Amino acid sequence: MKKLKILIIFLFCSQAYGLEFNGKFTQGGLIIGKTNPSNKIFLDEKPLKISPSGNFVFGISRERSKDLKIEIKSKSSSKILKKKITKRKFRIQRIDGLPKRKVTPNEEDMKRIRKEGRLIVKAKNINSNFDFFSNGFIRPLKGITTGVYGSQRILNGKKRRPHYGIDIASPKGTSIKSPNDGKVVLAEKDLFFTGGTLMIDHGHGLISIYSHLENLKVESNQQIKKGQIIGTVGSTGRSTGPHLDFRLYWNNIAVDPDLVFKN
Repeated sequence: MKKLKILIIFLFCSQAYGLEFNGKFTQGGLIIGKTNPSNKIFLDEKPLKISPSGNFVFGISRERSKDLKIEIKSKSSSKILKKKITKRKFRIQRIDGLPKRKVTPNEEDMKRIRKEGRLIVKAKNINSNFDFFSNGFIRPLKGITTGVYGSQRILNGKKRRPHYGIDIASPKGTSIKSPNDGKVVLAEKDLFFTGGTLMIDHGHGLISIYSHLENLKVESNQQIKKGQIIGTVGSTGRSTGPHLDFRLYWNNIAVDPDLVFKN
């Protein structure tokens, strides 16, 4: 009952300023919101983009621990909300049997990796006016989740960066669907780490990434619809078996896809 009262009070205060949130305020969370298009919203004192329909989105990093400061300004007043971030415990995942070069690349490999990295960073930094993100996301592939967001990776016994996506195992050649409407901003058949790779822009800095694909069914600059087949499962790049590595980034902040699907 106490939690219900707090929720009702929060919704009342938010509605008074024309503000709605959908998502979990937790490490790796993605918040999709709506407000009066004439309002202005600031996250940690930085302005958020608001669509003509009043839609906005922002992500919470895996490492975030301090409260979020959200300020909403209408034509006549302003209000500051402080949102506590729920901390999570992340797993440790060990993966062995990877080719040595895929864990400790040589100098020639590093030249290629840096070049490909610039392409990925450029795509991640796209901040379009689309607001496809407001349509809700579906899971791109049926299968067993073999790797979760945020887990600390130990590759061939060597500590590496945390895993910022989810791995979904499925037979080679299985069709992969686009989880939402969007525009393809990168389509590469053979990147060093991620093999066949797609990146799709869903608007306001929200980008989805699909790695280790066997085949790509779409091309760069193509606009696509939710549920459209965009590629097939493979084991290209740094991979030990057929699966999809699926990731979501908001303004270069990785968020947890599983939390987004649950919304």
